[in-house]
Amino acid sequence: MPNSPLSCGWFQANTWHVLHRHLTKSLCASAWGRTRQAERERAWTLHALVEFWTSVVLRAPTSLTQALGASAQEGGLGWAPVQATPEAFFQRCQTLSWRMFAEMFQGFVASVTPEVPLVYAEAMSGLRERFAGVWVIDGSRLDAIRHRLKLTWRTRAVILPGALWVAYDLFRGIVQRLEFTADAAQSEHERATEGLATIPAETLVVGDRLYAVPAFWEALHARGLWGVARRNRLVKLKTRGRLSEGRLGDGEVTDHLVDAGCGATAPRVRLRLIRVRQGRRTFAVLTNVLDPARLSAADVLALYPLRWTVERVFFDLKEVLNLHRFYAGNPNAVAMQVYAAAIVHVAMRVAQGQIAQAQGVRPEAISPAKLFPRMARASMFTASVEADRAQIVAANVGRSIILPPLEGRPQVTTTLGDILVETRQGPRRRRRFCTSRHRWISFRRVPGGRKLT
Repeated sequence: MPNSPLSCGWFQANTWHVLHRHLTKSLCASAWGRTRQAERERAWTLHALVEFWTSVVLRAPTSLTQALGASAQEGGLGWAPVQATPEAFFQRCQTLSWRMFAEMFQGFVASVTPEVPLVYAEAMSGLRERFAGVWVIDGSRLDAIRHRLKLTWRTRAVILPGALWVAYDLFRGIVQRLEFTADAAQSEHERATEGLATIPAETLVVGDRLYAVPAFWEALHARGLWGVARRNRLVKLKTRGRLSEGRLGDGEVTDHLVDAGCGATAPRVRLRLIRVRQGRRTFAVLTNVLDPARLSAADVLALYPLRWTVERVFFDLKEVLNLHRFYAGNPNAVAMQVYAAAIVHVAMRVAQGQIAQAQGVRPEAISPAKLFPRMARASMFTASVEADRAQIVAANVGRSIILPPLEGRPQVTTTLGDILVETRQGPRRRRRFCTSRHRWISFRRVPGGRKLT
């Protein structure tokens, strides 16, 4: 029932529980040991920083100074209990390597993954038996820094603090890999090639036409990966034979073996070209899975449109989890906020899948833009109540205390109808074009910026 309360699975799948069950001190200690170079533990430990930044993502405070003031006050529930000056925090964010946050994110994902239900993209569930997984990859530049450091005041162009490369697990619905680079001008192809080394063998990787170049297909082959990408018309193809032809819906489908590349700078790569024609429109996709029995033309044509799910990840991170607004001006702190937002995003997607499974709906039918703010509110309320409970228990040692349950309270409850996706009425709203988007510079290219990254 759309208007029935989400009493089953809502509180149990609360983001707060996912975060605090997996984002542990032992995980932080392990990440610290693997990435520590010259840093030493201070009042702002790695665990305290991660807790603070995840609280910032959930609460979206006006400023970091306000958040630090709340965390320092007694009863600043939900914040890291650190008694230190704001100056100590900002100095820590400038000196502590953001790679520790990257290590924390990967450790958190590895801990969460075994309990994530495979409920997303149910229509393509047949691919689970044929591949180790299906991951969608893409890159995106971060939004501009608004609170500039003094060394950037003379730079007139828009300053971008970095760029992201993401590998999204299609069936689990979570980000499995997130690579941050402080150089927003770095090639996405270069970032993707480096990121492929972290993807498990026998995984099917889905990308846009940027990845449909011989060098990328060679990189996939070298790492034992499979790929699907839209045809890049700048790459020459030579037909070697026809595998099949037929009709799919109202379109004519052909499946050819082709050689990609001219062979002058790199060896030609044998691929399959699957093309569907609908009237005057033609849609072409390439794959290095040469056996149609393992990946049919119909599978490829049904799979590629799901590539948009990774675009939704970037939208959720930037718009829903407030990553379009950076609280600090240096890329080191920006990366901390990025990985904290990614950790919260994974926890919320796990909760979204569990809620959908409990309510008998598809996870894609639930709107993250509606669900995530409600889960953030519930998480902060839960953190406050749990802290109060701990104080009550500590003040009544040896006494039997019956604490009221949280389930059913309006702060941790919503209705299914309130979080479902609404069908768009009318044409899609076009994004406002800003001329400043053409005049940007990477923070690392600003004089003196490389020293801070």
